[in-house]
Parts: sequence; structure tokens; C-alpha cells
Amino acid sequence: MNLQLPLIHLNSEILSTFPTICILMPRYEVIDHTADIAVRASGKDLNEAFENAAYALFDTMCDASSVKPLKTKKIEIESEDREQLLVDWLSRLLFICDVDDMLFSEFEVKIAGNTLKAVMKGEKLDADRHHLKTDIKAITYHMLEVDEASNTVQVLFDV
Repeated sequence: MNLQLPLIHLNSEILSTFPTICILMPRYEVIDHTADIAVRASGKDLNEAFENAAYALFDTMCDASSVKPLKTKKIEIESEDREQLLVDWLSRLLFICDVDDMLFSEFEVKIAGNTLKAVMKGEKLDADRHHLKTDIKAITYHMLEVDEASNTVQVLFDV
């Protein structure tokens, strides 16, 4: 059975009456790996890709959507290249999490050259509310990628 559907021509006046459709891309995706956890994060620019990699870090450790942005912390990091900057950024977040018992859910990153300035928002770990999932020991260099052309980063978490 061959179905013929009528063609509908819409002019710009008719189209403007419809709401804009926003397609949301996931912040990150988990990549198959045998022992550890690899993630690929992307964004509209490299800043957002680094923000989404940070979100992936905390979402791997706990449900990041349950972390309230109650406290603000600022950091600045300078590294030799963008790959090292990604490792240093995520390692610093992991260090702050371990030392200060802080979880973060919101990130604002500004990268200029090989310097990263960031504002993170989160709260102290609350064992009753934050259900911990996976303990991340370190950020590794294995499978590490920073693709500036596609605003995508890839990193492996040692669990």
C-alpha cells in the first residue's frame, strides 16, 4: 500500500506562531571500558565541554542532580597544554571533594590559552541525602582526548 500524504506549505508567518523546539544533547556519555569508567563530554564550546566533564565526574560518584548549589568555590589552574589542563581540572575537583567533603553540581569554566578559571557550586556531602555510587580514585591519561574542533573531551576515571 502506497500512502500519499498531502504536501503542506508553511510560510514564515505561520512558522513563527509555533514554539521553538530545543533539542537537548546529553552532558556526557559513558564509554565502554573493562575496569574503569570512561566518559566523553561535549558542549557548545570547550568551556562547556570541561563543565560537562566535571558534571560527569560528580554524577559518576553520586546523583549530581541531588547536589544543591549552596556554596561557591573558585579556582584557577594553569597547565602546559589542554589535555593536561583537563586532567588537572578534574583532579583538583576530586581533591576538593576528598579533602573538604564537597560535592558540586554547577560549573562555570573560562579557558584562555592553557589557563582555566572556574566557579563551582555545590554543598557538603550529606550521607543521608547524597547516595554515593562509585568511588573514583584518580583521573588517568589513558584514552585522554581534547578535541577543540568538535568541543569534545574524553577522560578515564580510575575506580
